[in-house]
Amino acid sequence: MRKKKFLPGLLAVITAGVFLTSCQGVGKEERKSSLRIGISLYRADDTFINNIRGIIEEKAKEYERESGIKVTLDIQDAKGSQNTQNSQVERFIALECDVLCINPVDRMDASGIIDGAMTAGVPVVFFNRQPVEEDMNRWDQLYYVGVDARETAILQGQMVVDLYQEQPETVDLNGDGVVSYVMLEGETSHQDSLIRTEWSIQTLKDGGVPIEKITGGIANWERSQASALMEQWLSEYPDKIELVVSNNDDMALGAIDALERAQITEVNVIGIDGTTPGLEALENGSLLGTVSANKELYASAIVELAAGCALGEAPPEEYPLTDGKYYWTPQEILINKIKENP
Repeated sequence: MRKKKFLPGLLAVITAGVFLTSCQGVGKEERKSSLRIGISLYRADDTFINNIRGIIEEKAKEYERESGIKVTLDIQDAKGSQNTQNSQVERFIALECDVLCINPVDRMDASGIIDGAMTAGVPVVFFNRQPVEEDMNRWDQLYYVGVDARETAILQGQMVVDLYQEQPETVDLNGDGVVSYVMLEGETSHQDSLIRTEWSIQTLKDGGVPIEKITGGIANWERSQASALMEQWLSEYPDKIELVVSNNDDMALGAIDALERAQITEVNVIGIDGTTPGLEALENGSLLGTVSANKELYASAIVELAAGCALGEAPPEEYPLTDGKYYWTPQEILINKIKENP
């Protein structure tokens, strides 16, 4: 989105006003009785994002009951298009939304969103896809809610390390002293995908698990793409795959779909996100483990931080911000108890 042209004098006044304000200094004279929050999702059909969306709606209602402030959520689906998302942001600003909550389509291209928000003086809470540091440092009313991708990857690797140390035969399925694995990766340019791929494997190595990569591929977070890749790998490398490392639960479930079609039950599959379908697979034993963010805190932080900004209040103390901008949601390992305690 390109910035709209304004009269130079008017733009100077608006910009000056914007930079003299912050979450802690806006609108204290008159407390608002209602809030309008514009939310744009990179893709509403993403399972994790859909989970978070549902909890955001619940938390907004909870905030409304507790505060007495009416909250209107305007939730839009960008359907994977940055141009569409930029247009949605323009619409939110035209509708005078008090704050924006943006799940960016392209984390490297958040500048257009920021330009419009800064000009209009509307705070932005980004989530799930972290804009680059240079963009985040442009204004004191830009925030980010998400998880530490490196921590996520380390936890994912650690679940296999722990299992291998206690019961190596449950990981090294053929007993040859090497765990042969395949890797399912998310989007090529997504920072979480890159970090998850690197650090999950590094954690396995650091933990003393003897691993060997058979192959890997990009499945763009999608179950169907992962299923197709896994089916191909099972055909190309029969009886060789012992472990599937997936950047998220949806791709892990795609691998499980292919394994089930091939009537293979022994291969271990690990994911990330703790989505509802992922937890169901964990419960029935088809998924070895996943790493789950505390989604209640995740969604609460988005709602509470957004509301605080809109009301000119200090960020809530229960969601401590790193560098005054970033809230990192706690995470935990969830593992198949049947596999852990055979």
